[in-house]
Amino acid sequence: MALTDTDLAHLRRALALAAEALAAGDEPFGSVLVSGAGEVRAEARNEAGGGDHTRHPEFALARWAAAHLTPEERARATVCTSGEHCPMCAAAHGWTGLGRIVHAASAAQLAGWLAEWGLPPAPVAALPVTAVVPGALVEGPVPALTEEIRALHHRARVRP
Repeated sequence: MALTDTDLAHLRRALALAAEALAAGDEPFGSVLVSGAGEVRAEARNEAGGGDHTRHPEFALARWAAAHLTPEERARATVCTSGEHCPMCAAAHGWTGLGRIVHAASAAQLAGWLAEWGLPPAPVAALPVTAVVPGALVEGPVPALTEEIRALHHRARVRP
């Protein structure tokens, strides 16, 4: 399935949520859960700044979907997210039976940026979603959004 204008609009909202997370002192990640009909069902941003590093938006959306959507609705849904799911979030996505993932930046890109900036790697391996959920339909990264998401991560880690 090709990336659509609707996907891009939802990815832009995910980046806005990532910017909100950064402004609140959290890591810059945001995600939007979109129904099979293209309607926004839920949104979340990273809230791990308080010390609970499991408060990722993708994980929150998987839990929300499990509580509010039928298995069929989950399978038709798309998660549009600023960054590729970490292994924890990928597992939640897979166990919940959510459908497609569209991400602005990949885990490999983020790992590369951290290395470029002389920073240590994340504490969890930068695996592609499909290494955790082999059947997942994943699209991204999206080159048109790379500089914007890279700039958010740079501000988060290399503050002036």
